[in-house]
Amino acid sequence: MKNVNKYERQYFMPPVCEYDWAKKDHIEKAPVWCSVDLRDGNQALIEPMSLDEKLEFFQMLVDIGFKEIEVGFPAASETEFIFMRTLIERDMIPDDVTVQVLTQAREHIIKKTFEAVKGAPHAVIHLYNSTSVAQREQVFKKSKEQIKQLAVDGAELLKKLADETEGDFSFEYSPESFHGTEVDYAVEVCNAVLDVWQPSAQNKAIINIPATVETAMPHVFATQIEYVSKNLKYRDNVVLSLHPHNDRGCGVSDAELGLLAGADRIEGTLFGNGERTGNVDIITVAMNMYSYGIDPQLDFSNMPYIREVYERLTRMQVNLVFTAFSGSHQDAIAKGMAWREEKKLNTWTVPYLPIDPVDVGRTYDSDVIRINSQSGKGGISYILKQNFSISVPEKMREEVGYAVKQVSDEEHKELSPQWVYEIFEDNYIHYTPYFQISECHFRQDDGIMAEATIQYGEKKTIVDANGNGRLDAISNTIKQYFGITYELSTYEEHALSHGSSSKAMAYVGITHDGKNYWGAGMDEDIIKASIHALVVAVNKLPEMTKDDNHQDDRLVSMLNYIQTNYQTVTLENMAEQFHLSEPYISKYIKDKSGKTFGEHVAHTRMKRAKTLLKNGNMTVENISYAVGYQNVEHFNRTFKKTFEMTPLQYRNLSRE
Repeated sequence: MKNVNKYERQYFMPPVCEYDWAKKDHIEKAPVWCSVDLRDGNQALIEPMSLDEKLEFFQMLVDIGFKEIEVGFPAASETEFIFMRTLIERDMIPDDVTVQVLTQAREHIIKKTFEAVKGAPHAVIHLYNSTSVAQREQVFKKSKEQIKQLAVDGAELLKKLADETEGDFSFEYSPESFHGTEVDYAVEVCNAVLDVWQPSAQNKAIINIPATVETAMPHVFATQIEYVSKNLKYRDNVVLSLHPHNDRGCGVSDAELGLLAGADRIEGTLFGNGERTGNVDIITVAMNMYSYGIDPQLDFSNMPYIREVYERLTRMQVNLVFTAFSGSHQDAIAKGMAWREEKKLNTWTVPYLPIDPVDVGRTYDSDVIRINSQSGKGGISYILKQNFSISVPEKMREEVGYAVKQVSDEEHKELSPQWVYEIFEDNYIHYTPYFQISECHFRQDDGIMAEATIQYGEKKTIVDANGNGRLDAISNTIKQYFGITYELSTYEEHALSHGSSSKAMAYVGITHDGKNYWGAGMDEDIIKASIHALVVAVNKLPEMTKDDNHQDDRLVSMLNYIQTNYQTVTLENMAEQFHLSEPYISKYIKDKSGKTFGEHVAHTRMKRAKTLLKNGNMTVENISYAVGYQNVEHFNRTFKKTFEMTPLQYRNLSRE
């Protein structure tokens, strides 16, 4: 950038730098907090608060726990004056709360200020004048001694009027524009003021060091504060206060390092608003302490309410930053929460979250883990589980994640938890564009025989098939009807709720040509839920888009007959049953299904044999007879050719 040569550092290092503060690694206790929202914060608003708004804001600060509240600059405007009088006359100041008012070191302003605070149960009169080199030379055109005398004269007038005015008063002094002031000179002026006030243990004085325009780095400010703390007179009877501004973006650091350096008190605003880039954000400093296990003595447990009141009264917008959109962050948070629950931990160690959002009135689902196109499968699964009790299987999460993120990407919007659920519902529960199973019945017959009513468009067809279990049997009816192949690769289920009317959730994954397809089902009957999940998954297969992807009624009837009579069925039986010749039936089955009559019979017998080998104790010889083979050797050869292992090898493998 051009013109850089016209700038230089405008702060002053103290005569002696000891850096004892740098040996400390944490703040040990909360400071005295003083909110200046109603003065410093209010004067920075485009539209300052009205009397009623200031009264409501004051009450909120009291409810949060502030014991010291700067309420205004009464001599600056009639609204400020009336506000101070209203607090006193309506008896709105609690016994344990001290109000504070600001005044310049000018006689008529000081007198007007005391008129405003007359009768206050306890008020701090905050006196200030600027001491910086720039202000001395350019604004006041006065020497160091003259500037110091302004402060002393003001201090003397405060003491005099406090004795003459009804009420209980203590004093505060600020060398304004401290960063542009020689540090030893600032201490000299402060000590001159303290000599006037003569603070005691019963009536302490406040020396407030304002970073009016923040021009120094935080460690420099801490070194300056350490010098001030060690060189103030009456130190045991002085409350050393800081008033950091945020011009360099370091207001919080100034406050924290300043406390390490000896400060006792912090002046700031709730969310950091103020002149230019604002004051120190008291909430951030307080919550930083809270995250270290230090009670800040302020109650921010209902942050949404505080935010609502603040935005309504100041007409400013506040963003509470707990959100994690990043996929890896969301995944780590979700796993951290699961770890905490599993281990029943008392301490808070969840990744990416310095504090528990619940402690400030937030929730994990809508406030912390939020969903957009950058979110990950872990965060999306967490939202579904927390809000809707849907525990997406691990293998299914990536696909669900892509489905949700695609919507966010296309819409260019953040997705609410309800929207995420609706996407899941549309893609995995309600997706049945091609067929449904409207009815099914089962019977035990060396395994499970299913009779399913497949509704394809307007047409309903009853299909029979057997399987190792109910879902496998229904799967075989679908394969048989549509002439397709796939593998049932994943099945998971869980309860959605408890009680007599509780619903269950089932998830089914199938594999076809190396790709996974997923469906989900929800029903009070887990069997119905699992069948529906399977139907959704199969509806997603590419073959389902073809117009001729289902068998004709005659073929379905023939295959049903084979399924029912697999042990004894022959072409002769078939010819008699369907009133057709054996050659015609043989050719018809081959042309329509792509498999011969013998292949269909062998396939059905082999599936039954697998079921018996896996689930029973029948001998191989008896199983051979049970499935329709009178010759055991023939059965063994057929089984090995089909499954590339002998019946005994399959039994041993399935029971490992």
